[in-house]
Amino acid sequence: MDKKKLYVGNLPWSMSGDSLKELFSQYGEISEAIIISDRMSGRSKGFGFVTFVNEADAEKAVAEMHEKEIEGRKIVVNVARPREDRGGFRRDDRRRF
Repeated sequence: MDKKKLYVGNLPWSMSGDSLKELFSQYGEISEAIIISDRMSGRSKGFGFVTFVNEADAEKAVAEMHEKEIEGRKIVVNVARPREDRGGFRRDDRRRF
């Protein structure tokens, strides 16, 4: 598991990738900061990911930012886990039924 990549949840809808990067840059160098958006509407889903260059900076960010209030919302910050297969039908599923 990559301990440099953090999940950041319960974000304000107004947050952009740039503002997320700016928020976390005080803890160290960031290689990527993204907000996940809905494919259909393009609206934020209220969570994103921040990837730090080194693990120590990521650990410090988790310790200091978890449950911090941003625009009236307590954000959730923890080490990102690999996405689990949720099952069901996917458009790119090539199996025939």
